[in-house]
Amino acid sequence: MSTQSATSGGDAYAPKAIAQRVRDIGVTKARTDVITLFVLAGLAGAFISLGALFFTVVVTDPTGGFGVTRLLGGLAFSLGLILVVVAGAELFTGNNLVAMAWASRMISTAELARNWVVVYIGNAAGALGTVVLVRIANVDEFGGGAVGEKTMAIAESKAALDVPEAIALGILCNALVCLAVWLTLAGHTVTDKILAVIFPITAFVAIGFEHSIANMFFLPYAVALDGFNDSALITDSLINIGAVTVGNIIGGTLLVAAVYWTAYLRNDGKSVES
Repeated sequence: MSTQSATSGGDAYAPKAIAQRVRDIGVTKARTDVITLFVLAGLAGAFISLGALFFTVVVTDPTGGFGVTRLLGGLAFSLGLILVVVAGAELFTGNNLVAMAWASRMISTAELARNWVVVYIGNAAGALGTVVLVRIANVDEFGGGAVGEKTMAIAESKAALDVPEAIALGILCNALVCLAVWLTLAGHTVTDKILAVIFPITAFVAIGFEHSIANMFFLPYAVALDGFNDSALITDSLINIGAVTVGNIIGGTLLVAAVYWTAYLRNDGKSVES
């Protein structure tokens, strides 16, 4: 079967068929009502936060060595996107692929912006809500306080990034996140989707790329543990999240959505004027 085929066959969709699915799903996402979108976005923020917390606990014990510990941490973090994809939720970084529907003139700029803004705010609400619950649960005291110490170390390293570095790490991160989402649309089963998520997500986490929604958990959690006393950490956290968000948008829209739209959909007859 040709890799250019627009139909599915065998055990997976061909690349062009995936591009068409991403575009069509983008139309649906862009026109989902605000309440549904916000609720599902809140879930995604919580799911990614749980993956981030799982990562933190796993990497708290570095006895396996740097590489092995990062690998295990990446596998743990994969929980977040697995829940988003399989359970159903709206994640800002993955929704950067909605740009393919916009490029095909199937949705308007206003519809694209509405989706991104509502989902981004919903993701933030879900992440911050998870921070509150985790703080009340005193998860930071696990391991004799080691989890709390690791949380602070993770946050401080992120807050110390300069803006160009944070943007670049955000670009690389969301290229892999969007490719993970892309791969899930190639398969038919839950197993297909889980396997499609694990490798790209484990890679971005193990390498140390930056994810804006995950950072909405990592950084506020550290700020909360510090008792909101470090104004520099608060400021640097906001700068980090802003810079990483810009990078995530560039990585998802330009390195994945734009490239595949150009390869497969630029002359697609199904494109219509919005």
